[in-house]
Amino acid sequence: MFYIVSFDISDDRDRYRVVKIIKEYGIRVQKSVFECPRLNEGQLLRLKHRLEARIDHGCDSVRYYPLCRECLSKMEYSGVGGLPDIDNFKMI
Repeated sequence: MFYIVSFDISDDRDRYRVVKIIKEYGIRVQKSVFECPRLNEGQLLRLKHRLEARIDHGCDSVRYYPLCRECLSKMEYSGVGGLPDIDNFKMI
């Protein structure tokens, strides 16, 4: 499944660690937004578990947005960057 993962982390050290974790699963497209193109259910659960242990639940947030192939094909952008590679994207 393709996921957009975004976050708002107040502490610099925690933010750095969150970024380091998410980079293992996806590609950074903005400062606090990652595209994670090929997460299976187990990988998503591990990612969530790792991030849950890192964030301050009183002031931080992490959001996970699942996107289907049809939604990805309608994606638009402006400025720097590009469309995600959906040619090799398969729904399982």
